[in-house]
Amino acid sequence: MRIVGYILFYLICIAGLNSFGQLSPGDLTNAHAKLEGMNNCTQCHDLGNSVTNTKCLDCHKEIKELLKQNRGYHSNSQVKSKNCIECHSEHHGRNFQMIRFDEKNFDHNQTTYTLDGKHKTTDCRTCHKPENIENAEIRKLNNTFLGLQDKCLSCHKDFHQGTLDKDCKKCHNTTAFRPAPGFDHNKSDFKLKGGHVQVDCKKCHESVMKNGVEFQVFKPVVHNDCVACHDDPHQEHFKGTCVQCHTDEAFTTFIGKKNFTHDTNTKFKLLGKHRQVDCFQCHAKTKDPVKVFEDRNGVTTNQCATCHEDFHKGKFGNDCAKCHTEKSFHELKSMDFFDHSLTDYPLEGKHVGVDCKKCHKKNYKDPIDFSACKNCHEDFHKGQFTREGIQEDCKECHSIQDGFALSGYSLERHNETDFPLTGAHIATPCFACHVSEEKWTFTNLNGECVACHDNVHGNDFAMNGVTDCKRCHETETWYPSLFDHNLTKFKLEGEHANVACEKCHLPAKAGEKISFKIPKFECIDCHK
Repeated sequence: MRIVGYILFYLICIAGLNSFGQLSPGDLTNAHAKLEGMNNCTQCHDLGNSVTNTKCLDCHKEIKELLKQNRGYHSNSQVKSKNCIECHSEHHGRNFQMIRFDEKNFDHNQTTYTLDGKHKTTDCRTCHKPENIENAEIRKLNNTFLGLQDKCLSCHKDFHQGTLDKDCKKCHNTTAFRPAPGFDHNKSDFKLKGGHVQVDCKKCHESVMKNGVEFQVFKPVVHNDCVACHDDPHQEHFKGTCVQCHTDEAFTTFIGKKNFTHDTNTKFKLLGKHRQVDCFQCHAKTKDPVKVFEDRNGVTTNQCATCHEDFHKGKFGNDCAKCHTEKSFHELKSMDFFDHSLTDYPLEGKHVGVDCKKCHKKNYKDPIDFSACKNCHEDFHKGQFTREGIQEDCKECHSIQDGFALSGYSLERHNETDFPLTGAHIATPCFACHVSEEKWTFTNLNGECVACHDNVHGNDFAMNGVTDCKRCHETETWYPSLFDHNLTKFKLEGEHANVACEKCHLPAKAGEKISFKIPKFECIDCHK
C-alpha cells in the first residue's frame, strides 16, 4: 500500500505541472520572475478577473504615493484613467521590456513639472539621478525617473547657503540664475532711491568664500545708517543719521535746514525763533566737511551775547536767558525774581503776587502812572463815589494789604451819612443792605424800613397810606417798645394790662398776616 501511495503522488505532481503549462500564457519578466508559480497568481490576479490597478499599487507603493500627492507622470489625467496593464503587460518572456520609454520624444508637460527655459535643453539624467531623489526607497530603483521634487534645491545647490528664502522661484527663473528678475529691492528693508538705483549690486553685496565656494552676501547687510557702507566725511562730529542733511540723489544736496535734529544731535536745543533762523546765520559757510558747523562748539543756550548784541549794555549781566526767551526778545519769563523796590513803586501786599503783564501791558520800560488806583483798576462802583467830577480813590476804603474784598470803611464814617447805624444795624453785614441781584449799591438808597424789611402789618398801622415802623419799633430789637396801647380805641386798664398780646390778637392763619385790629371789643366778644 505504501508503494501505491507514492505512485499516486508522483502522478498528481506530473499532472499539476502539465496543467500549469496550459494555464500560464508565458514567462514573467525578470522584474516579476519571483512571482512565477501557481501559488503566486493571486499576487497580481483577482480570481475570475484580470490584473487590477489595486494589485499593482500594493507592490509599487512609490507610484501609489505619487498618485496621492498628484505628482509625476502617472498623475496625468490621461495616464491615470488607464489600467496599469495597458502600458505594462506581462507574460511575454524574461527579457521583455515592460517599460518602453522614449527619452528623446517624451513630452515632459504630461508630468506635473513643465520644462521651460534652460530646463528644455538639459539632459534628463542631469536631474534624474539618485542623489537628487529624496525618498530612500525610490533611490534604490535602477535608472528610475521617479521621485524628484519640484523644489529647485532638490537638484541645485543653495548658492545663498541658507541665508535667504528657500523658494528660489520668488527671485529667479529657469532662463538664467542671474539676474534675478523676480527680486524687487523696493520690497526689501532698504528701498533703492536716487543714486543707489544705478549702483552695481557688488558694491554693497560683496562676494566672499564660504564653506569652500563663492558666496555673495545678501543678508544680513547692515543699513541702519549710511556709514555702514560709506565713509563718514564728518569724522563722527555729528551723531545723527546722514539722511537728516543729505539725500540719496547726491551727497552735495543739503536738506539739513529742515530735517537736522539740532536738539538731539547737539548740546544746543533750538527753541522759538532759533528754529526759523537759517543755519548759516549762526554758522560760518565752509566747504570743508570736517569744519562745517563746528564753529559754535561749546556755546550754551545762556551765552546769548556770543551771537547777539547786548541790548542792556552789560547793566544786567550776560545771562540773558534769565529774563528773555527764544520766542521773542520782548517776551519775558516770570519776573518773580525782579526786585521791584528798586523802582519808584515798591510792591506791597496783594500787588506782590500780581503778574507783571497785568500792569505792564506792552513794554516793561513804558512808564506807568501809579498816582491813583483807577489808573490800573476798573472802577468797581461805576462812579457811585464820584463827587463834582472827582472820583474818590479806592485807598480811602480799601488797602493793598487786605485786598479789595475787605473794606476799611468804618462805623464812624457810616454814621456821617444820611443813615447812621444804630442798634442791630451795627451788626448787620454790609451785603444785607447793599447787595441786590448780585449788584452792590452804596448811594441813593431808600432809608425807609420797608426798603429792607417786610411789612408784616400790611396797612393796619398806615397813616395817610404810609406805615412808619419807627412809631412802634427801635433798631435795638423788634419788640414794639414804643407802642402805646392807650393811644388806641381800647385803653388797657386793670387786668387787661397784664394780658399777653396774643391772647386777644390771635396768630394768623397759614398764608395770612397777623392783624392787630379788632373790629369789635365788647366784653362778650372776648369773654364767653
